[in-house]
Amino acid sequence: MSRAMLIWGAICLWLFAAHRGHAQYGYILVGDQKSVEIPFEYANNFIILSVRFGGVLPLKFIFDTGAEHTIIIKREVTDLLGMRYEREFKVAGSDLHTTLIAYLVRRVRFDIPGKAYSESEDILVLQEDYLRFEEFTGIPIHGILSANAFSRFIIQINYDRQTLTLHERESFHLKERGYTSIPVEIARNKMYVRTTLRPTPDVSASVKLLIDTGAGMPLLMFSNSHPLVRPPEKVIPTSIGLGLGGFLQGFTGRIHQLALGELTQTGVITYFQELDTTQNLEYLNQRDGLIGNALLHRFHVILDYYGSQIWLKPARYFRDTYVYDRSGMVVLAHGPRLSDFIVQHVLANSPAAEADIRPGDQIVRIGNTPAHFYTLSDLTNVFQRKPGKKIRLTILRGDERLKKIIVLRDLI
Repeated sequence: MSRAMLIWGAICLWLFAAHRGHAQYGYILVGDQKSVEIPFEYANNFIILSVRFGGVLPLKFIFDTGAEHTIIIKREVTDLLGMRYEREFKVAGSDLHTTLIAYLVRRVRFDIPGKAYSESEDILVLQEDYLRFEEFTGIPIHGILSANAFSRFIIQINYDRQTLTLHERESFHLKERGYTSIPVEIARNKMYVRTTLRPTPDVSASVKLLIDTGAGMPLLMFSNSHPLVRPPEKVIPTSIGLGLGGFLQGFTGRIHQLALGELTQTGVITYFQELDTTQNLEYLNQRDGLIGNALLHRFHVILDYYGSQIWLKPARYFRDTYVYDRSGMVVLAHGPRLSDFIVQHVLANSPAAEADIRPGDQIVRIGNTPAHFYTLSDLTNVFQRKPGKKIRLTILRGDERLKKIIVLRDLI
């Protein structure tokens, strides 16, 4: 199963209390610069920015167009700086049943040194680290940076070069050829695109999708929100990701085609989740699903919030086949250096199950190489190698060291 998973709480976060009037004042470019280029890390299909928080602490944030608010997930950060919690909110978890706690902190300074800063951002702080981002990325993560903080700029994302560029609107001119302009709807600081999805070659559905850089998957569709969108015949049960309230279960398969303007993607790996229609789904804004980084990274992307449009241009991986995990297991990063790799889930009748890999096993060697020489992203690539490839693992199960061989094969 894919380790580039959706962290659902970042996009399903909404508050029962009416706090929506709190301000976010946005960023300012340093000096007289008309544009700044900000490097980012790209780990397991998440965009990670380095930001100086409170003018003091260097922290790492997931850049998230699907998040309505900037969020600190490590409360010890705000405790350390003695920040005042002005209000407490009840937060609905991604399972729509669990109630969690968040706090409002006002007027926090953020700096991207030499690039941009904001003197007064209002943020939410989770009472506990419910999201556990670092287990999915293999990188310490302290929070979620809502793309809304940059919405006064034209935002240009180059996944190939791993740069995010902020342009002052009045000085921006799109000089490069090959971009397709697509209108979007802006609602509660988020972008939605209306487009055509073909679940199968003979079925065409008009759908509304959230543009979500906080999701590590290519595409997620709700299996009961549109009469023409259903999981294909060949699917596997999967853990879609970790959200506020626990792991979310669903199915994974391939849809035939997704259109984005004149650009199309075929054979897209798609996650399917069934909505609980007994709950209040107003926060979904009548969308049918979302587009995540594993699809967006196939394009050069320009976001224009004020102009209600995005531009897309084919990038390096535009024509690549979508590859799904071929091992049948989900591995998470643990330990102080995030170099302890623990099996979280094993799919029945998969190569991992046939090799007797079990949840809780720790991978300590891959071939002859100690596992701590790998990153979590490295492991993802190992388990996506060609069908028939034999992966030799040494695992630790309790006090016992065991040698296993996984023979990779296509699962969907």
